[in-house]
Amino acid sequence: MTASTTPAGGWPVAIAGLGVRLPDRVVTNDDLAEVLDTSDEWIRTRTGIRQRHVAAPEEATSDLAAAAARDALADAGLEAAALAAIIVATTSPDHAVSATAPLVASALGVAVPAFDLNAACSGFVYALRVASGMVATGDGAVLVVGAETLTRVVDPEDRSVAVLFGDGAGAVVLVPDPDARLGPFVLGADGGGASMLWTASGGTRRPFDAEVLADRSHYLTMRGGDVYRNAVVRMTESAREVLELAELNVSDVDLLVGHQANVRILDAVAARLGLPAQLSQVSLDRHGNTSAASIPLALWDAREQGKLHDGDTVLLAAFGAGATWGACLLTWKER
Repeated sequence: MTASTTPAGGWPVAIAGLGVRLPDRVVTNDDLAEVLDTSDEWIRTRTGIRQRHVAAPEEATSDLAAAAARDALADAGLEAAALAAIIVATTSPDHAVSATAPLVASALGVAVPAFDLNAACSGFVYALRVASGMVATGDGAVLVVGAETLTRVVDPEDRSVAVLFGDGAGAVVLVPDPDARLGPFVLGADGGGASMLWTASGGTRRPFDAEVLADRSHYLTMRGGDVYRNAVVRMTESAREVLELAELNVSDVDLLVGHQANVRILDAVAARLGLPAQLSQVSLDRHGNTSAASIPLALWDAREQGKLHDGDTVLLAAFGAGATWGACLLTWKER
């Protein structure tokens, strides 16, 4: 099912600050080739990935999230005390119970409403939808963080997934702005496709035990072909729906920032939309798939590369485990 509950023109909300945190350790394709039956050429030609960042043993998702949050607040020129709420989009929390967002709030030295949102790789778009509604209805500034340490949940011996994922965090501060727009949003989900990308065991359906450890079903698994086909279709469809709701054409889009899973997915979505390849941001070559963190990391890269300008119309689109998907538009504002 796909649904939109936002005004056609979007909410009067802007990104006031943007911050990221990438772990210091970089693992290249050649590094992986030393321990897996793979090669740099094999990984690059199938995914577009050249390297990824891997969290240090003492680093957890909340550490990356808090660091990105501090940078975003500094970029916005705001103190943490100005925040009305904190939302952390993640599928790799510090703990099964409780949420990661309160840990981030504590690290920032504030006691504000804080909660997690798990829509996997679509999580950042979902979180933007929740946060934009809060800001637009009077809550004030809201911090949205996409943060993951996915290298902790993939099987290091499975080359089909171990080469794909990286760790990192990206954060944005949303504020009211009558001259900006965030939205409309189109979100969707289909639980019938859950097993194409999931961790089968370790939850309440099949709790962790010796048998789970032996069959390694506590690690993330993926049916790559199914994910590719569904991602291309869902991201393209939701992007088209968002543009239709906003009464805009593809030619009005200044930059497409899609979930950074695979360069072939990004290329296919841009081609189906009729968008020139140079208007599709590609950052996964340096970060790998960072799930909920991938879109804010890509926004950061785009800004650093001079691809974002005041007043630009930016199209975000994502697909993730669940299955979940979503798209939205935002007006980029220079501050």
